[in-house]
Amino acid sequence: MAKREVPLRWDRKMQQRLARGEAAALGELYDRFASLVHGLAHRVLDDERAADHITRDVFAHVWEHPDAYDPRQGPLRTWVATLTHRLAVQRLRATETAALARGGPGTTEELESKVRHASVAARADYIVQSMPAPLRAALELAYFQRRDYRQTAADLGVTEDEARRRLRLGLQLLSTARQATSPDTPGAPSGYGGAA
Repeated sequence: MAKREVPLRWDRKMQQRLARGEAAALGELYDRFASLVHGLAHRVLDDERAADHITRDVFAHVWEHPDAYDPRQGPLRTWVATLTHRLAVQRLRATETAALARGGPGTTEELESKVRHASVAARADYIVQSMPAPLRAALELAYFQRRDYRQTAADLGVTEDEARRRLRLGLQLLSTARQATSPDTPGAPSGYGGAA
């Protein structure tokens, strides 16, 4: 499959609308990505109120800096997810560092371990949400409903070989959650499925 040279038309148009200050564009963007943003923030922070704050901060940043998104670097969804991750990790580090400074339990190494774990979990969630429906359905049947590949094949109405192929590919995609790290954020994903 050839790599797509131009970003999706919707992404470019959305950026242009946001740059013109169209409030309706922000509402449309929010409708499309709010659950993704909140879910990723909650996965990193494990705190509903903090995830709400990050969600608000992400969309405020997008509204105030629409030109920060470069369509040539990848999909808007990826950029929003990466921005969410970065802000959530910053908040987690600030919160945990403040707790350490007050004499709370833990060490800096434990904090970094917590950040890495949260980053991997958030990336895995994003990968599952972004994968094609046939792969996601196979993984859900196999891992959440505890079906073997034969039962998965029967439930999906595909051959056993196809079920194995979908499971293998889905697991390969998930395995990348641990591999992607950024030099400025130890253990943090450098992007969600592409450059951002």
